[in-house]
Amino acid sequence: MNFDEVLDRIGGFGRFQKTLYVWICLPQIFLAFHMLVSVFTGAVPPHLCRSAWPAGDSGGTGLGFNFSIAPGESCTSFQDGPLSQLNHSLPITEHSSTSNGCTGGWEFSKEVFLSTVVTEWDLVCENATLNNIGSSIYMFGLLVGAVLFGALADKYGRRIIILIGLAAQAIFGVGVAFAPNFYIYVLLRFVVGMTISAVIMNAFVLGTEWTGPKKRMLAGVITDYFFGFGYILLAGVAYLIRDWRKLQLAISAPGFLFLFYIWVLPKSARWLMANKKHEEALDLIHKAALINGKPLVDDDIEVCQSSKISEKLQDLRKYTVIDLVRTPRMRKQSLILFYLWFVNVLVYYGLSLNISDFGMNIYLTQMIFGLVEMPARTITLFTLNRSRRISQLAFLAVGGLACLLTIFIPDDLSVFRTVLAMVGKFGITASLSIVYIYSAEVFPTVISTTAEKSQHALYEECPKQNPDVIL
Repeated sequence: MNFDEVLDRIGGFGRFQKTLYVWICLPQIFLAFHMLVSVFTGAVPPHLCRSAWPAGDSGGTGLGFNFSIAPGESCTSFQDGPLSQLNHSLPITEHSSTSNGCTGGWEFSKEVFLSTVVTEWDLVCENATLNNIGSSIYMFGLLVGAVLFGALADKYGRRIIILIGLAAQAIFGVGVAFAPNFYIYVLLRFVVGMTISAVIMNAFVLGTEWTGPKKRMLAGVITDYFFGFGYILLAGVAYLIRDWRKLQLAISAPGFLFLFYIWVLPKSARWLMANKKHEEALDLIHKAALINGKPLVDDDIEVCQSSKISEKLQDLRKYTVIDLVRTPRMRKQSLILFYLWFVNVLVYYGLSLNISDFGMNIYLTQMIFGLVEMPARTITLFTLNRSRRISQLAFLAVGGLACLLTIFIPDDLSVFRTVLAMVGKFGITASLSIVYIYSAEVFPTVISTTAEKSQHALYEECPKQNPDVIL
């Protein structure tokens, strides 16, 4: 029998798998924290240049000065911009325009945030690009982590990479809270981004490798629910903690609790079999069977370990990402999925990380956007069984059209624009959930022919009286 048949025999989604998914899903909450915390820690409060204030008026309060203007407008000349209308007695100097620099430093409103990365290192106007570059470097860390830890997981196993990722995430996440300057902050955030890919990717793989084929779609969506829960919970945590360093510490320090995963997180039996660690794999399978209440006896399964089979398994591990575009059919499928990934991730994080642009309360918007994820992920459970292609097309169209319509909504209709953005978030979240499952089903076909030949070889090499084999 192949490995999926073994999983069905011991319980494809029994108590062992459900417990495993508890361990897999808990870190998803903190992954959401780290992915979206820059919405609050990197926010740009309304700000004014101190060098434009009269002597002795450090806060401008004597002039009836306020921060009610949009942050970007304070970068223009006070003489030409809306600031000149606030009080005509405000002296205009050559430093009133950021094109000439703000020698007196910036004063930031503390009405919403006590401090952010922007307020601490004055990342506004001519320095605003640094904040954007920092966000880009963090996202680049996600890419590097996916490539690096994906290869390491194939070589050393999913479990060890997840453990390393969780430990590094806690250490470097706490380090971010104590960053002495912006450049160290960006470097530490880059590493955190790498660890997120290490955990989220390998946790998904570990879970699906232990789950029977009938329940894999449901199990995959379960992890998304916990990410959505972290999405919502972050709004409350950020509302209570308005200082960026304390907020960063609050979402990172609990990560050290995952130290106990060393004792509870199992290895992948499928990976162990592929790496010729048959006895260890069998021990895990027997353990899972006992926990699920479906114990196996020694005669139930037989592992064939001939040299030819080992060679076949070794051949399977020689395939690389190049094979995704080697054949015309696989190249077409891969390019379509690459495009879908690019569009989905671009729109999803474009909406998620720019909620301050909608003109509503940032904490309320964050919570609503998180709540929208729950029904969006749930609906995919019903549509995927009908048609993956139509589901992907429909949700992508809904998300894209809603986002496109927000362009034509005036700024004074912020509520209506936010509603449209919520519809777009619903569509793109559902679409992103589908592309995860689509990828898991399509990408492995790059080795389907060889796998089929290897399967036949396994049956031929094993004793005819007992042809049951675990791949």
